[in-house]
This record gives sequence, structure tokens and C-alpha cells, in this order.
Amino acid sequence: MPAPESRPPDNEARFTALFESTHRALLSYAVRRVAEPADAADVVAESFLVAWRRIDDVPAGTDARPWMFGVARRVMANARRSDRRRMALADRLRNHLTDVVPPPADPVSDVERALARLSDDDQELLRLVAWEELARDEIALVLGISRTAVRVRLHRARKRLTDQLAALAAAEDDDVATPAALLAADRTGREPLKRSAPGGQVMSRWAQARPGIEEA
Repeated sequence: MPAPESRPPDNEARFTALFESTHRALLSYAVRRVAEPADAADVVAESFLVAWRRIDDVPAGTDARPWMFGVARRVMANARRSDRRRMALADRLRNHLTDVVPPPADPVSDVERALARLSDDDQELLRLVAWEELARDEIALVLGISRTAVRVRLHRARKRLTDQLAALAAAEDDDVATPAALLAADRTGREPLKRSAPGGQVMSRWAQARPGIEEA
């Protein structure tokens, strides 16, 4: 990597202050979004190289941190595009392999499982809120959109996350109910039998209640 071109002393001081105030947060931002910690270090290094070259564009005060998040986001996007181009041939070759690579383990919590079902944009938006604890103005700076757009997209992303959580809960309820129904079936393979609450009579699944049983 070539050495950065020289800058006036005041710019060097600005860059040093920027690094000291943001590098930990930037590393946390990157390490949560890449597969290997070494990749996160590369993202941070590249992001600060961009910041050095564009030191005059770095906002002052608290806006510097979300600005750096935006730089890191673009660095990772560029890296992913490069990786996709590099891996195109490998992907074609993998189609001919007979060994199947095991899929990654399921997320450990329902929230993570639901989050994984959302689009990349929804995931990033919700992570900026939950992980980086950014305000809407800061998120707008990271994503390069208006504060109003952040508000609308965040509302929709939270709604979609809630829907996915509900879908997971319903699926788990079905998984629990199915074994219970099988255990209730008799050994002849007929439909499960059940007892009516008022008199304890055994009724089939389709048996009609006696007249007046519900009014009693």
C-alpha cells in the first residue's frame, strides 16, 4: 500500500483525532458484518485510508462516526463485488463437486432467525439501530438518504421483522401440535378420539354435539 501523501499539520491533527474517536466503534461495526476478524481489520484500514484522502470532507463533531460507518459500508460493498467476480469461476466448478458443504448453523435466537429472513437493506437498518445505537439523523448520514426515508423504512422493517417472528412462532406451534396429535391417534390408524367436557362421552372428530349440550 503506497504511503499517504503529505498533508498540512492541521489536517494531520484532524485525522489523528478522527482515528482516536472512531476506530473502536468502526472496528465493532465491521466485525459484526464480516466472516473473519482479519477482514474487519482490512475494512477499517481501507476506511481510514479513504478518510485520509478525503479529510476535508469529514464532518466535525459527532457526525464523524456515522460518516465513517458510511465509508466502511461502501468499502465492504466494493469488497463483496470484487469477491463475487473472483469467485465466479470457483462457483461454476463447485457445481460439479459431489460433496455437499453443510449449511451454516441456524441462528441461536428467534430474533436472529427472523432477521435473517429480511432483505439486506432491512437487516442493515435494524442493526444500525440495535447494534450501533444510531439516531435517525446518523442513520441517514450512513445510508445517504433523508431522515424521512429512514423513518419510513425503519417502520416497514420493524413491521416485517414482527411478521417474521409471528411466522416462526406459528411454525413452532405446528411442530408441537403434530406429535401430540399422533400420540392421541388409536392403534388402528383411525382419527383421534376425544371426550366432550360436560359428560365425558367419547366423540369422534366429526361427531356432532347433542342438542342443547352447548346451552347446558
